[in-house]
Amino acid sequence: MAARATTFYALLQVSLQLLLTCHVTFAAGGKWDLLLSNVGISAMHMQLLPNDRVVMFDRTNFGPSNISLPNGNCRNNPQDAVSKIDCTAHSIEYKVESNTIRPLTVQSNTWCSSGSLRPDGVLVQTGGDRDGELKARTFTPCSDEECDWVEINNGLARRRWYSSNHILPDGKQIIIGGQRQFNYEFFPKTTSPNVIDLPFLAETNDRGEENNLYPYVFLNTDGNLFIFANNRAILLDYVNNKVVKTYPAIPGGDPRSYPSTGSAVLLPLKNLEADKIDAEVLVCGGAPKGSFILAFRKRTFVKALDTCARIKINDEDPQWTVEKMPRARVMGDMTLLPNGDVLLINGGSAGSAAWELGREPVFVPDLYHPENPVNSRFESLNPNTIPRMYHSTAILLRDGRVLVGGSNPHGFYNFTGVLFPTELSLEAFSPAYLEPEFAKFRPKITSPKSQSTITYGTNLKVKFKVSGKIKGPVKVTMVFPSFTTHSFSMNQRLLVLDNVKVKRTSSVFGALFGKSKHYEVQVRTPRSAIIAPPGYYMMFLVNENVPSEGIWVRLQ
Repeated sequence: MAARATTFYALLQVSLQLLLTCHVTFAAGGKWDLLLSNVGISAMHMQLLPNDRVVMFDRTNFGPSNISLPNGNCRNNPQDAVSKIDCTAHSIEYKVESNTIRPLTVQSNTWCSSGSLRPDGVLVQTGGDRDGELKARTFTPCSDEECDWVEINNGLARRRWYSSNHILPDGKQIIIGGQRQFNYEFFPKTTSPNVIDLPFLAETNDRGEENNLYPYVFLNTDGNLFIFANNRAILLDYVNNKVVKTYPAIPGGDPRSYPSTGSAVLLPLKNLEADKIDAEVLVCGGAPKGSFILAFRKRTFVKALDTCARIKINDEDPQWTVEKMPRARVMGDMTLLPNGDVLLINGGSAGSAAWELGREPVFVPDLYHPENPVNSRFESLNPNTIPRMYHSTAILLRDGRVLVGGSNPHGFYNFTGVLFPTELSLEAFSPAYLEPEFAKFRPKITSPKSQSTITYGTNLKVKFKVSGKIKGPVKVTMVFPSFTTHSFSMNQRLLVLDNVKVKRTSSVFGALFGKSKHYEVQVRTPRSAIIAPPGYYMMFLVNENVPSEGIWVRLQ
């Protein structure tokens, strides 16, 4: 019996050595799936809700869509040049689990608007065009078919068109900029003054082009806001309306904001227990200065930018590091994946944003690995076949796929006789970590259960199981679901929780007979709402760069 035990533990030691030398790498890949060929609208704006449904909408004044309003309803639409009585929907709810849609009723024009989830999971959506420019709207998630848009007249103090929203530590939203709005305000409205001037937005406004719309806004780990417009950025103390840091322009000086539309992300936040938490912003793509005017006036379509710029925003002397992308890209989307990689997807390689001004669709997604050395961070993935140009969107789903929709570079729905027809289809891109060969590394979270509430600054035990090997350490990430439109995912934020300790909870003998191995990792939740604003997050457990399916947790 003793000899058998000695043999068993010898084999176990060999297995552990093999485990420690195991490393999973992904070949260029990823898979595209057409989910629905026609969802009725062009998905110009997207927001994932904490019940795994996605609200999408376009605009209300460019003719009938391809999906009727519920119950035979119609609405008066005097601003529509095509149909003054509109019986079609311009917003839908997509159910991820069943791959089905239902029409929603939006009463005012949501075109080029903005939004964020409230801490309770309610979508607050602000602004738009014409009759929608001063409106706020809410959408409360529900499990039945009864929830719909609720409109708030004069919810805003200034007209907001091409603005950006960000949730704040107190749960309110700040709404920044917009066309001819060089200021910011709060929702819900605050006491006087509710509108605060922001000269930076006037300073970054290029005459005839603007190039400062939909500014890239990120909540820094010190509580201030990083605001990027055109080709440069500031750090704003929004409470006292004081610029506390001015960043240099990106080398080369070309614009990265609408209509010279690039995209941007706040890279994953780590070491959250540190006194000073590093924060880095990555800005990719865009169009050379003058591209919009050349495309609009002369029908000359300049090659888009093929660079990214990265900056450590909390450094004493922050400087941009410029990196070459595999290809030029304008109007692309940047999506944070659960394992911390960045997906660049959609867009064109010439021209600019705005109607009819983009050319040369980019079908190939690129993956950016932030932890790799410079010049080895990009990886090209499998292409799709559907052009996703102006007014395309992409968001992360809880199962790790990326939902892709939209593309309508026209003033109306236009399906024939144009270079890029209005696109009503919905696709999913599955990154390589979802391929079957990596299933043995994919963990499954068993505790806490989805929809659990967690609190700030506490130790949290996350239990999981996995059929294959683990080469520690695993990591736990939390992702705030973004409001995505016009190539910018507002409020997108990924946190890597500090790992306190990992232990195995299942028996060694059970693993030998092919059963999943059970583990428990203890992590520290974010210590404050400055690091992680309150609300619903998708929590993932990542093993060997392979994420689990996420669970919803509410941080408060």
